[in-house]
Amino acid sequence: MALTTDVKAELVSIRNAPPSVRVAEVTAVLRFAGGLHQIANRIAVEAEVDAELLARRVARDLAELFGVRPEIAPIQGASSHDGAKFAVRVIAAGETLARQTGLLDQRRRPVRGLPNRLTTGSREELAGLWRGAFLAAGSLSEPGRSAVLEVACPSSEAAMALVGAAHRIGIAAKAREVRGMPRVVIREPEGIRAVLALMGASKTAAAWEEMRQRREVRAGVNRLVNFDDANLRRSAQAAVAACARVERALEILGEDVPEHLRTAGALRLAHRDASLDELGHHADPPLTKDAVAGRIRRLLAMADKRAQTEGIPGTEAAVPAGLDV
Repeated sequence: MALTTDVKAELVSIRNAPPSVRVAEVTAVLRFAGGLHQIANRIAVEAEVDAELLARRVARDLAELFGVRPEIAPIQGASSHDGAKFAVRVIAAGETLARQTGLLDQRRRPVRGLPNRLTTGSREELAGLWRGAFLAAGSLSEPGRSAVLEVACPSSEAAMALVGAAHRIGIAAKAREVRGMPRVVIREPEGIRAVLALMGASKTAAAWEEMRQRREVRAGVNRLVNFDDANLRRSAQAAVAACARVERALEILGEDVPEHLRTAGALRLAHRDASLDELGHHADPPLTKDAVAGRIRRLLAMADKRAQTEGIPGTEAAVPAGLDV
């Protein structure tokens, strides 16, 4: 929620955009935050926004661009968890405004999508269109596996129109229906960063990207630590199992152990955490790790063969439960 607030605060502070861009933005706000209503047999245009500053921006643009006098009225949210909202209403000149913005067609029918002239405009106008849609109904989550920038849409036609506008400026957006409500979503990190910058929220885009990179580095470090921990755990378990089998082998064979095999077994027990290569360096004279491994392997095989002959538990029976042999 904090990121969404940051984006909207940055977007609503943008000033001095060309008139055609302002028209695209305010039309998108009207389309995504409200729509058309019948009041006393007259068509009224209304938009409900979640910040007084945005309401005043919309009212100012409507007055300067279309010459109408909107009224701003605070309204209570649908639930106690919803913050205060503000309605921007145009009643007296509502039908004229609806025609000028393209919310009504020539036959006085409401347009379910977006005016075609807006979705096929210049890159700056498309950016204004997306800015208005996000200000009206957009949200941004923190970077991570479920990171998403999305806009709730009043209809599937409006969602498809917004998707088309995104594709025209090189951003991969998709239309989805979540709990019965059409939404336009962008999940790719590069796409999220690009659309934030395109709408004019360059500071938030930079902060979001920095947060994403920090989390990726942290996740990479955690993966390496977990990998190392797993390797160390397996190595420790293997050492415990090996020592238990060597001890059992020496016990089974007693005095009948060949000296060179006894020496290899003693090295294993004297340096329980050492690798085979390190055990070879401890031998006198030094041995290769293959030589050490071969001698320990023959020691265990000899002991298991005798255990089988005598009908007693072999070396594997000495390994603690839960450890791999």
